[in-house]
This record gives sequence, C-alpha cells and structure tokens, in this order.
Amino acid sequence: MPSKHNARYLFCFLFFAALLAAAVAPHWPFTPWQRASPDPILAPQGEGWESAGTFNPTVVFHDGEFVMLYRAQDKNGTSRLGYAESSDGVHFTRRKDPVFVPEMDYERDGGVEDPRLVHIGDIYYLTYTGYNKKDAQLCLAVSKDLVHWERKGVILPAYKGNWNVAWTKSGAIVPEKIDGKYWMYFLGTAADKTNQMGLASSTDLLHWTEATATPVLPRRPGKFDSRVVEPGPAPLLTRDGIVLIYNGADDQLVYRTGVVIFDRRDPRKVLTRSDEPIFSPEKDWEKTGQVPNVVFVEGMVERSGHYYFYYGGADKYVGVAEATAAP
Repeated sequence: MPSKHNARYLFCFLFFAALLAAAVAPHWPFTPWQRASPDPILAPQGEGWESAGTFNPTVVFHDGEFVMLYRAQDKNGTSRLGYAESSDGVHFTRRKDPVFVPEMDYERDGGVEDPRLVHIGDIYYLTYTGYNKKDAQLCLAVSKDLVHWERKGVILPAYKGNWNVAWTKSGAIVPEKIDGKYWMYFLGTAADKTNQMGLASSTDLLHWTEATATPVLPRRPGKFDSRVVEPGPAPLLTRDGIVLIYNGADDQLVYRTGVVIFDRRDPRKVLTRSDEPIFSPEKDWEKTGQVPNVVFVEGMVERSGHYYFYYGGADKYVGVAEATAAP
C-alpha cells in the first residue's frame, strides 16, 4: 500500500499535469467537423470544360448567397474556374459557363487552378495557380462581383524564392493588416523536394515579398504532414491568434487537414499546431478519383456561429463539412 506521503505526491503530480495539459491544449474556434452531405455537392458533368473534375473550391458569402468558385477540368487537363450559388451552403446551382479562363502565357494549356478568396474593403482578391504545363506560379486577380475579373499577374514567381526552388501556389491572405502590412501564407518547394509553407508580405495587396528565409510552417517527418504543408482558406483572425486551416500530405501522399495558430502580432510565430489531422478521407469518392485519398480544404464560411468547410475530394468532387463555433 502506498504511503500517505506518496499518495499526496501522486495527487499533486496529476493535478499539475492536468493544469499543464489544459494550458497548452489548442483552442480551435470550431467544434469537430462533420460532413454536411454524405455525397459530393458538385461532380463532373457533360463532355466539355467540367467533364473530368470539379474540385478544390473557394466559397464566400456575397449578397445573401453562398458563392463558390471551383476548379473545373476538361478531359485534356485544362482547368477553368466555375461559379455556383447556394442559399443554404449545401445545395449549389452552377452557371453554364466558367467565369475565369486561361488567357495569359503563364496559364496556357494547363489553366487556372485552386482558387482562394478574401474580401478586403469592397474588393475580392483571388489568388490562384497559373499553370502552362511547364511551370506553376501564384497569381492574383481582383473583382467586385465575383464574375468579372481583372488580372494582376504573377505575384510570387517560380524558382526565385528565399528557400523555394521550384513552383509557387496556394496564397491564403490574412484579411487585415498586421504591423502595417498584409500577410499571405503560400506553398513552395524546398531543396529536398518537399512542399512546405512560406510567408510573404505586402503594403498594397498587389506586390508581395517573402518574409522569411526558411519555411514558416515546415513539414514534420513521421506525421500526417511529412511531405506537404499547404495553406487552405484565408485565415481567421481570433482573440487567440491567426487561425489557418492547412492541407497536409504524408509520404504516401494521403491528404488530410490540419490547423495552426500563428501569433496575431507576429504572423511568423507559431503558437500551436495540430498533432493529428482534424479531417481525413473516409468516403469512397474521397478515396477514389483523379488523385486517390485526398480531402483538400480551400473554402470556409462562418454564418451565425456555424462554419462550413468546402473541400475537393480525390481531385474530382466537391464536398462540404460543418461545425459550430467552439464555446
């Protein structure tokens, strides 16, 4: 039988361990995710511009409707951006024609891919990947109505980064200035050929400069994000910090979802990061498609304490998950 002294020691140890665990436990702004639909909410259709895949969507709430821009791929592998609307965030009606199509040399043949939206002032800023079957580069366009777009060109060119040695993609812009600048998380390729997360800053949202000499969120060997660490939707600014949903892939290129919180006063500083994924491929249509075993989150909308998360499934379909605001 343990002595009273040992029992008191054990009690104190467990008590303070519990306090420490509570102190370091991450506080995500939402409860655990659930699928809002067991089936895709968008799927390929027809023989034309969206016949091979409809995936990797960004969504905003605009003029009383959920508005989705999604990547649509034809059978030649060229991508365009489609437009769809919804009153409930789950059932979408799409336009007949795309609203953004490849036009520039840096978009030829490969197309315009993987959109992300942020609304600042009265302007929507669209970051997307311009791909010409040779290079992929992070590009920008602007709009006031989400239909008519003005290109601003390549904002982070390939092969010219501080640590990035190849392509650039996936710009997630923080929606407010911090320390007099706008900030954007992006994807680059390190010298070891893994894809990791970088950070850039801008004073005008049009001209961007890398802000770190090394990845701001590196890969973690042996974890779900050992091979790819890629920004998802535009971050949330909360009292706890800059909350960024990201897409992680392991060495087998299974894509799952993670969360990281950066310091609200210093977007370079990581406060906490999910040790395990918060969302993973489970449905057949998330495991089988153009690229197997992928859930890839690019859209997020918060309405009245309810969150909707929009993602690509297996590079072929669009799905939606939901959660409520955390207490």
